[in-house]
Amino acid sequence: MMLPLRPLVVLLAVLALGGCANFFERLAAVGEEPDLSPIDNPVEQPRYQPVSLPMPAQEPEIYPANSLWRQGARSFFKDQRARTTGDVLTVQVTIADEATLRSESRQTRDNTDNFSASHFFGLESDLSEIFPNAVDPNNLVDLDSDMEHAGRGNTARTEEIKLNVAAVVTQVLPNGNLVIQGRQEVRVNFEVRELFVAGVARPVDITPDNQIRHDQIAELRVAYGGRGQITDVQQPRYGAQVLDIILPY
Repeated sequence: MMLPLRPLVVLLAVLALGGCANFFERLAAVGEEPDLSPIDNPVEQPRYQPVSLPMPAQEPEIYPANSLWRQGARSFFKDQRARTTGDVLTVQVTIADEATLRSESRQTRDNTDNFSASHFFGLESDLSEIFPNAVDPNNLVDLDSDMEHAGRGNTARTEEIKLNVAAVVTQVLPNGNLVIQGRQEVRVNFEVRELFVAGVARPVDITPDNQIRHDQIAELRVAYGGRGQITDVQQPRYGAQVLDIILPY
């Protein structure tokens, strides 16, 4: 019985060491404001992955002779919209989703079986000696079952997010689409609010004032959260989370 306990002991020890490290980090941060993340190149982040999507064959750009119109421009002046790596554009995130799901099921079953044996191998007259009460061979076995099941479920969800965030073009795909990524941090007292947005946008969807709606961004990723004292209080302690995973009840 000792061998199956060893992996559990090792797991608890690792979790305890991780909890101790976080414990000392939290003690060192008592009375201090949470630090803001440094401004880094998104492409150089350890978890950054370049986007690879099926692309059509790239067509060469044609510039007509003596033409004042520049391909891809909406005016005779320089286009101020984001179009190359490092450019910045504004992403308008306006999410107002509401969903209501209801389901109801009911199942009822009645079953009655009556088994008679008027001639029980010639021993029908001896059944009264085996059973304490009188036995009627014509009604030897009587089975009755009744089952009823009713289930009802109701799910309601409402989400609403409305904000703007500036994103940086991190990659230009061969077909001209832009891979964008933006991150914003705001510290209020001892709480840091974090916002992350990423996806693939078409240059034609970018408005002349260099903005784009979130529903025009493919593979959209939006994360809105925080870290600090308020967020820490809202989270269960590590011991409670570990017990919630290990305990089967």
